[in-house]
Amino acid sequence: MIYLITGGERSGKSSYAQNLALQLSNTPIYVATARKWDDDFQNRIDQHQQERDERWTNIEKEKHLSEIDFSGKTALIDCVTLWLTNFFVDTKNDVAQSLEEAKKEFLSIENQQNINLIIVTNEIGMGVHAQTHIGRKFTELQGWMNQFLASHADEVILMVSGIPVKIKG
Repeated sequence: MIYLITGGERSGKSSYAQNLALQLSNTPIYVATARKWDDDFQNRIDQHQQERDERWTNIEKEKHLSEIDFSGKTALIDCVTLWLTNFFVDTKNDVAQSLEEAKKEFLSIENQQNINLIIVTNEIGMGVHAQTHIGRKFTELQGWMNQFLASHADEVILMVSGIPVKIKG
């Protein structure tokens, strides 16, 4: 099964996804896609790691999720927005190339056997209109990737103020 958990910032996506992962497995994998940009971001990463107990296996993977063996496992990928940021920065803001590379990585893991994949993403296009050209390009990239992931997901949940709303499945 593939679950896509989407919503705005601080809508409860990660908490919902973690609870779902623990319902599906006693030993889920947590895949953190964040790149450590600065000390503040490292503190945020450390705080998130402390929220997960010994049941979790933590894997940090900035881009190449295909290098992880998900077969027979439940995995939570958190989050698509940070994952796409890594492609976007590395391609010098090339939306088409970033989208192509991210889709390729997803398709390579989607075909692994007997997996539960829980994917957290953001609906950044529902918020404030980006002020910069690069911000608008990234919003487009995020929207296109969200549509792609939703089309492959068995279930899509939109988180609104901490409340899960099933929109597919």
